[in-house]
Amino acid sequence: MFVVIAYDIEDDKRRNKVFKTLKNFGQWMQFSVFECNITKEQFFRLSRSLEKLIEPEHDSIRYYFLCETCVKKVIRVGGVRVRDESMFIV
Repeated sequence: MFVVIAYDIEDDKRRNKVFKTLKNFGQWMQFSVFECNITKEQFFRLSRSLEKLIEPEHDSIRYYFLCETCVKKVIRVGGVRVRDESMFIV
């Protein structure tokens, strides 16, 4: 599944922990925005980890699930070049 994750975290320490956690699952695209191409099991593990890091009364995390057709329609202008994680060098 392809998920765009955006977060708004008040505290720098909590924000850094959320960033480090997301970095293990996806690619950082912009400030507070990650794109993750992950399995359903990975998503549940990630969302549980993030829930433990935030304070819901101050912080928020949004998950946008994109279908394969929608992912192909994403247009990027500038920014970091997207990694192709489907290729492996042996």
